[in-house]
Amino acid sequence: MSRLAQSRIRDASTELTLPSLYTPVRLREWGDAFAHAGRIAAERGAGTLVHVGRFDLAEFALVLEPEEPLAGARRAFYAGMTALADALIGCSQPETDVAIRWPDTVLVNGGLVGGGRLAWPKAAGENAVPPWLVFGAMVRVESMTDREPGVNPNVTTLAEEGFGGLRSHEVIESFARHFMVAIDAWQEIGFAAVAKTYVERLPRVSGMRRDIDENGDLLIRRTGTAATERKSLVAALAAPSWLDGTTEEPLT
Repeated sequence: MSRLAQSRIRDASTELTLPSLYTPVRLREWGDAFAHAGRIAAERGAGTLVHVGRFDLAEFALVLEPEEPLAGARRAFYAGMTALADALIGCSQPETDVAIRWPDTVLVNGGLVGGGRLAWPKAAGENAVPPWLVFGAMVRVESMTDREPGVNPNVTTLAEEGFGGLRSHEVIESFARHFMVAIDAWQEIGFAAVAKTYVERLPRVSGMRRDIDENGDLLIRRTGTAATERKSLVAALAAPSWLDGTTEEPLT
């Protein structure tokens, strides 16, 4: 058996170590965590964390049960993205640049490693409390292609960016802890705490101020003008910008 095959089997059998509020559901490596979480969300409820047993890709989806109408509840997406970025920052080497490209893409040293997405019931109305939301994410830990590192600076893996022996289940465990921190801050201080942390993860642009509106839209104000540019979160979530629609994995 090759070392690669041994690594795949070992990682696929790893159980997550999570805070008690989470209930893990593990799929085999060909499973789809995001789709599966959506199918079982109503039955299994909040805290269900579906993950796929792969060594090269951290793939998972978390079921949430919001307490506010859908129009505002979608802002949970920002808590998920903040937790995802902070999870990688906590596992990275000093000087590693972990950033978010609005709204859904995670960059490490400028290269795409993955991102997040959000699902909700199709029949849910904007002014009604949805029975569930699902935040899903993928992060490329190692490469499964013959691509030479650095050939395409726009995409990368955690292994190429100095994350050493970090394994996919450790990324998921770190996310789970940071997501609890983000939700606690939201409940204690208000959504502004989550928005502030999220905006700090966006690449800095001189003369530009960015805020998150009550419905999740991105508001952009530029120095020297009174106009406010608005970018729709709902429209952006319709097609994840980091996801290859053919492979259903992060773009390469």
